[in-house]
Amino acid sequence: MFRRPRRLSAVLLPLVLATMLATTLVACGSDSSDGDSSSSSDSLHGITVTGDLGSGPEVKWDGKLDVDKTETTVLTEGDGDVVKDGDKVQVNLWIGNGFTQEEAYSSYAEGGQEETVTASDQLAPVFKDAVLGQKLGSRVAVTATGADAFGEAGNTSIGIAPTDTVLIIVDLMEMYQPPTPKDVPSAQLPGIVEKKGEPVALDFKGIDEPKADGDLLRSVVKEGKGTTVTTDMTVTANYLGMVYGAKKPFDESYSKDPVPFALSQVVQGWTYGLEGLKVGSRVLLQIPPALGYGASEQSGIPANSTLYFVVDIIDAK
Repeated sequence: MFRRPRRLSAVLLPLVLATMLATTLVACGSDSSDGDSSSSSDSLHGITVTGDLGSGPEVKWDGKLDVDKTETTVLTEGDGDVVKDGDKVQVNLWIGNGFTQEEAYSSYAEGGQEETVTASDQLAPVFKDAVLGQKLGSRVAVTATGADAFGEAGNTSIGIAPTDTVLIIVDLMEMYQPPTPKDVPSAQLPGIVEKKGEPVALDFKGIDEPKADGDLLRSVVKEGKGTTVTTDMTVTANYLGMVYGAKKPFDESYSKDPVPFALSQVVQGWTYGLEGLKVGSRVLLQIPPALGYGASEQSGIPANSTLYFVVDIIDAK
């Protein structure tokens, strides 16, 4: 239940943008990368793109997009730092189907939920060209065939066949700054209800309802003496999770078996809430929606919920 939500952009970015960056557009109110908006428009067969970085692009199609190779164009060049190898960048993503001239996916439709991408020479060529060496604040466009972008099967989940063409727009928002947990006394977080020595629930009596934009709060109930946890480790833990005011957990492992998981594959509240703790520790976490499941509803978890966990760290490798 605590595993990182697989939003579409999280699944697409490493694959799609690595194979898909192509051609040029006109960005209204800004210069194209080569300063020649006319040639940019021609290279996109009359397609124009308007809108500012940080808001969903408005795309006007001029018939079906006919391309047979992948091309990348900077629509608007930002004035931020140049993205270097190893940098982690927050991006927004828009994908259009060049055959139907319809939007296939937009992170802006999900409230502008940004994804983190690590710039690296190991990225696929399309995505590498769209991110590595570009400036923060840039909007980059890519055109490609569906097969080049998504593989021989295309991507049926967003309605793109391998024989379709695609237009991808990538907004490079800012460098990623990992969240830092705020350590607080246990009294500021829910109490742990135990039965036969094991947690069975959390008690929210006396705890104010959390704000949606709250901090990542952490309280170490018991400090262990083992290995210090880092974000690249696989951790084995027992846990119990609840949302504010709930009568029962939405998930727990104490009645089952401890669970191993890679910290890179869980919600960010776990990744950074457990970082720096030692094996043998018990910790309480309050995870705001932005570091949990956000606006995505999960089983037993309403959209935009703050998550509460008690976690016992058993092992880390």
